Amino acid sequence: MSLAFLRTPFLPTAFGRFKCHKMSITRFSSNTEISASDPIADCGEVSQPEIRVYVRKKRMKKTLKVVVKDPLIEPKKEKLPDIEDFAYKKAGGSAHLKKSKLITDVLPVDIGTASMIRQTDKPPANWEIVLEGIRKMRSSEDAPVDTMGCEKAGTFLPPKERRFAVLVSSLLSSQTKDHVTHGAIQRLHQNNMLTADAIDRADETTIKNLIYPVGFYTRKASNLKKIAKICLVKYDGDIPSSLEDLLALPGIGPKMAHLVMNIAWNNVQGICVDTHVHRICNRLGWVSRPSTNQKTSTPEETRVSLQQWLPKEEWVPINPLLVGFGQTICTPLRPRCSMCSVNEFCPSAFKEMSSPTSKKKL
Repeated sequence: MSLAFLRTPFLPTAFGRFKCHKMSITRFSSNTEISASDPIADCGEVSQPEIRVYVRKKRMKKTLKVVVKDPLIEPKKEKLPDIEDFAYKKAGGSAHLKKSKLITDVLPVDIGTASMIRQTDKPPANWEIVLEGIRKMRSSEDAPVDTMGCEKAGTFLPPKERRFAVLVSSLLSSQTKDHVTHGAIQRLHQNNMLTADAIDRADETTIKNLIYPVGFYTRKASNLKKIAKICLVKYDGDIPSSLEDLLALPGIGPKMAHLVMNIAWNNVQGICVDTHVHRICNRLGWVSRPSTNQKTSTPEETRVSLQQWLPKEEWVPINPLLVGFGQTICTPLRPRCSMCSVNEFCPSAFKEMSSPTSKKKL
C-alpha cells in the first residue's frame, strides 16, 4: 500500500481503523464515486467504478422498555375543589367525624406514627393568659358577630324553625361577611321563607334574588332547595341531629356542621373553626401540622390540632371570641398589633402590619 493512500483527504482518520469492502447497497457514508484508476481504490481487482464504504464495528444494541397503556383505561381526573369553605370528603365510605382527641381520628396513620403525633397534645405556653387578655379586649368593643352571627339567626322563631334558620344561616355565611348574611336571613324571614316547606315550594330564582349578594348565591340557592327537600322527606321538616347526617347535606362542611350541632342541638362534638379562628390560632402559634412546627393549611387541620389540647369547656365560646377579635383587632390585613394587650405573647406581632400593596413601586 502506497503512502498516497495514507495521505488521502478522503480518509476519515478520526474514526480509527476501517475495513474496505465492495458493496452494492444504497446506504453509504460518502456520495463520492471513486474511479478504478485512483490509488485509493487499490483494494484488489477492480473492473468498474465502485463505492468505498467504511464500516464500523458493531455496537451492542440498547433495549428500550416501552410501556403500552391500555386505551380502554381512562386516566383519573382530579376533582376540582368545591366553592364552599371546606370540601368534605368521605373516608372509608363513611362521612362520620369523631371527636378527634387525636389527629389519628381523621387522618389514617400507623401505630408507629401515632406516638409522634401525640406531642401536639401539649398546650402552648401562656395560652390561658392570652385567652383571658382577648376576653378583656372583646368585652370593651362589640363586633359584627355579636349581633349578626349565625348563632343569632331565628332567635325569634319556635325551636324547629329556629334550627332550620341556623342551618340556612350557616350555609349562607360561607365566603360572606356577617352583615351580608344577616341581611339575607332578614329578607327570607320577611318573605316567610325560613322553613323547609317554604323554600321547597319557592322558585330558585326567587331565592337567588332574596339572598343576593352573599358569596356564590347561585350555588347556595340550588343547595337550599336540595336541603329543604331532604329535610322534608327524611326529617319531617326539621334538620338532621347528627354530625354525619349534617355533613351529608349539599354544601355543608365541618365548620358549618359543628356550628349547627352546637347551636341548634346543644351537642358539642367539635370546635367551629372559620377563617378568623384559623388565622388567629396560627398567628398565636397555637396549632401546627402533625409532627412539625409548620402552620396548619386549612381550617379543618386547625380544628383537629386545637382540639388536642384546648379544654372542652372552651370549644363553644372560642369561636365567637376569636371571630370578634379577628373582626376588630387581629384583622386579616394590617392587624392592629399596637392595640393588642397580648402582643408580647404573640410570635407574629408587628410582622404583618404593612400591606403588600402599600409598598412604593420602583
